[in-house]
Amino acid sequence: MIRWLLSALCTALWLCQPLAAHESRPAYLDIREFSASQYDVAWKRPMRGEYVIGFTIGWPEDCTPTRETESHVPGASVTRMRLDCGGSSLIGQQLSIERLPETSAEVLVRIEFLDGNTQTEILRPATATMSIEGPRGALAIATEYAILGFDHILAGIDHLLFVLCLTLMIGRGWKLVKTITAFTVAHSITLALSTFGVLRVSQAPVEAVIALSIVFLAREMLLLHQGTPGLTSRAPWLVAFVFGLLHGLGFAGALREIGLPSGDIPLALLAFNIGVEAGQLIFVIIIVALLAFTRRAFTKGFPDWVGQVPAYAIGTVAMFWTLERVLTA
Repeated sequence: MIRWLLSALCTALWLCQPLAAHESRPAYLDIREFSASQYDVAWKRPMRGEYVIGFTIGWPEDCTPTRETESHVPGASVTRMRLDCGGSSLIGQQLSIERLPETSAEVLVRIEFLDGNTQTEILRPATATMSIEGPRGALAIATEYAILGFDHILAGIDHLLFVLCLTLMIGRGWKLVKTITAFTVAHSITLALSTFGVLRVSQAPVEAVIALSIVFLAREMLLLHQGTPGLTSRAPWLVAFVFGLLHGLGFAGALREIGLPSGDIPLALLAFNIGVEAGQLIFVIIIVALLAFTRRAFTKGFPDWVGQVPAYAIGTVAMFWTLERVLTA
């Protein structure tokens, strides 16, 4: 019963947040050099209804944006412009996102230089300014993409909710280790295949099916509570592996949006995956530790209906995501 209570608490905390899962991605600034000191810029900002979040870009002093055009995609406004830096390179200069410190949002900045090298960085309210460094070494690239992978999994509420369901159903021990390993291997496979162009699928149906995978686990949780264990209880590693393939395609969609450095794709992919796994592992350890703590703190039982609340709550949230993703595809 304790694991069901913990699940209800975690679900309630998520319900207090906007139910958008990966749709609440950060603003995205893409800068591509096409000739010396000339850049094409795409500036994607999230929308809340008809309101566009009012971030502005603080360009270096010598740089002037021109030819601005604005369009809309689901949930975001996209401004495209040409940036002329008057013969000066962006390398060695600073770029900032004004008004970012007034919010709790993030901005993903990606700069691609003429030689194909890239620099990617996430700007946050406390660090709203970045130094443009230009080409960097392998260690810097690996560190950057590991952090991006770590940030992505911790912001991916749908992926974490899937892992939470598995952890709560299985508990701890080698069975949990095997299940999480199967999930990890599966999404690593499809992430790599998609990144290298071997496997190409539309992102919208993938995101919808990811939400449905959580609906499936919510039903499995309910069956387990009612004393009629389903497929996940009997073969959790198989369910984790099959759905892990889908979740890997979801990770690949985010990685495509971030972009990969042309000369270091294998390194960046490996580092991104390591970051994802580190975030996932930390999450599982925290859940297992909370389970152990609550077993000691709560020794009395609860009414039987309490054990069904988490499954219904998780299933409702996941079904909302499914409908939202289908309707906005």
